[in-house]
Amino acid sequence: MSEWKNLWGGRFKGKSDPGFAEFNNSFRFDRRLFEVDVVASIAWCRALERAGVLTAEEANQIRQALESVRAEGASVESAAEDVHSFVEAQLVELIGDVGRKLHTGRSRNDQVATDLRLWLRQSIDDLSRAVQDVQSSLLDFAETNREVVIPGYTHLQRAQPVLLAHWCLAYFEMLARDRERLGDVRRRVNVLPLGSAALAGTSFPIDREALATALDFEGVSRNSLDAVSDRDFAIEFLGACSLIMVHLSRLAEDVILYATSEFGFFELGDAIATGSSLMPQKKNPDSMELVRGKAGRVFGDLLALLTTMKGLPLAYNKDMQEDKEAVFDAFDTAISCLNVTATVLQNISVNKDRARTAASRGYMNATELADYLVRKGVVFREAHEIVGRIVMRAVELGQELDQLSLDELRGFSSLIDGNVYQVLSLERTIDSKSQIGGTACEIVDAALTNSRKGHR
Repeated sequence: MSEWKNLWGGRFKGKSDPGFAEFNNSFRFDRRLFEVDVVASIAWCRALERAGVLTAEEANQIRQALESVRAEGASVESAAEDVHSFVEAQLVELIGDVGRKLHTGRSRNDQVATDLRLWLRQSIDDLSRAVQDVQSSLLDFAETNREVVIPGYTHLQRAQPVLLAHWCLAYFEMLARDRERLGDVRRRVNVLPLGSAALAGTSFPIDREALATALDFEGVSRNSLDAVSDRDFAIEFLGACSLIMVHLSRLAEDVILYATSEFGFFELGDAIATGSSLMPQKKNPDSMELVRGKAGRVFGDLLALLTTMKGLPLAYNKDMQEDKEAVFDAFDTAISCLNVTATVLQNISVNKDRARTAASRGYMNATELADYLVRKGVVFREAHEIVGRIVMRAVELGQELDQLSLDELRGFSSLIDGNVYQVLSLERTIDSKSQIGGTACEIVDAALTNSRKGHR
């Protein structure tokens, strides 16, 4: 190829400073838009032909050349300012001045906005499938360990026992909302800005609605200034990625805790853990620690783009070049973390006895005893007070509530009788939570079935 020539050089006599040119260029990262830029350019070529700007012969020549450029790819080193300049230069190299006609009525402003939306649309679909894979892994893990009981926590203190499957379904629901959010973002992404030109719209008779249909957009932008100058759709995508990472990070934290010697509920398989360079006994949960750590990276991408956009005047400003690295990085990070999380869930073994023992200790059936008294006619606040005193006595004796003698229990309330021990059992504690959304076995089994059906 001949020496690189900027698309905007006519107004300038001198050459750009090499340092500034390197600072200004974006080809090193926006080359990821290559495929969608060619696709959008082919659609624009057809729109120009329908508008009478290109002859059928010229349009056919341009389309064939663009397909050749597409097949060649964007892997070569180039001094191009950006991917859009690169594609046009390759086109001109192949067919000469006819290729220069392609940019008629189009600006890089609406071009890049279109490319980014096309890229995001596909990436959202990829990300949604990755979220779905984690959900599938959660369901598999839950079904494999359907009978396992673990302590549930508030304030990281033992609170009430729950089924491990119930724990899995909590994260399943979080991720379900993440998929819904991605779908909402996709609808707002899927609006065509092409035809808005630099800021005021195009003066050529482009059928923008036909162009939108050709590119599978659901509609066209209604204001040319807005179309080229806002990136709220990208910010919203980063927000959705950030919430995905919040949920993955919390899941990672639980897995990390449950895999410690102190908890001992989980053991990570060799495929997803690492060792220590010094301490031979160590098995470190690096997979989950990295997921937890990378959440901050995605949050940073969101904050960066919010900060970039907050003070920009209409319409396009070069500051907006910063949108792509944030979006690309957030996508790469989120999808890699989703993939790793799915793998981790497929490589965890559960110490069922350790989990059950932990779920049976720590007075986690205290609420059941209070509810028992309520059913005997005691108002809840009084029942709460009585049980609090019983717990204090149990702590003094070093016993669990169901280990206290009936006489000991009746010393706090004469309403307590022998059937209290059935109420205090782990099985009854679990199965008493039998309303929709509870941790009772029957409810969780139904939730697993419904989740699996809705997930397919």
